[in-house]
Amino acid sequence: MSNDHTILETKRGIPTWGRPATVALVSLLTCGAMPGCTTIGFMAESYRKDSTHEIKAEYTGLAGKSFAVVVSADRLIQADHPGLIDRLTKQITTRLCESKNVPRAGGYVPAEKVLRFTYDNPGWAAKPFSELAKNLGGVDRLVYIEITEYRLNEPGNAYEWDGLAAATVSVVESESATPDEFAFQKSVSVKFPDTKGFTPASLTQSAVTTVLASRVVDRASWLFYDHQEPYYPKY
Repeated sequence: MSNDHTILETKRGIPTWGRPATVALVSLLTCGAMPGCTTIGFMAESYRKDSTHEIKAEYTGLAGKSFAVVVSADRLIQADHPGLIDRLTKQITTRLCESKNVPRAGGYVPAEKVLRFTYDNPGWAAKPFSELAKNLGGVDRLVYIEITEYRLNEPGNAYEWDGLAAATVSVVESESATPDEFAFQKSVSVKFPDTKGFTPASLTQSAVTTVLASRVVDRASWLFYDHQEPYYPKY
């Protein structure tokens, strides 16, 4: 009985300190909302500030299915940030095929093959999604990520970093009755740095774009598997 309880607590993101500690934590959280419990409430808030909890996947349809990750962005974004598409395609594909938390897929198209196809076929973006899925080996799922915004500064201010990236993550289920429509779609956005005041003198452009891209990878990939996030995430 105690083992079952411990497993349940772990899945909910509560440390496995045993039942007494869990009850104590619940008491702290409850007391924090009552008069006269300021100190205990502060302790509970401190616990949340430094802890994580589980976030469930929003799309679980990769399980047992083959997939390919395709990333797109307009010409202006690609011109300002060369290599961005390659980086995101490779890192998101790697995350979805290697993470132990991702439901086991039925195979995937390596990022290098996807990139080679898109470079060799510049008109690919005009193709129906069902045709694109066939061109990429007849995959069951097409994970299509459109980068809608990617900048490192506020327009007109090149003296301070203010990175912002936004993307729309969509999934096409090629064997469905509507293979050219999205079965799942979610918009994500991230920022970096987290505070104002960083300039090229204190933080390099490479560092800014590396962290910003990494956060896009996290937010896009996390949609597909259960994962831990801070109670108060920075991005």
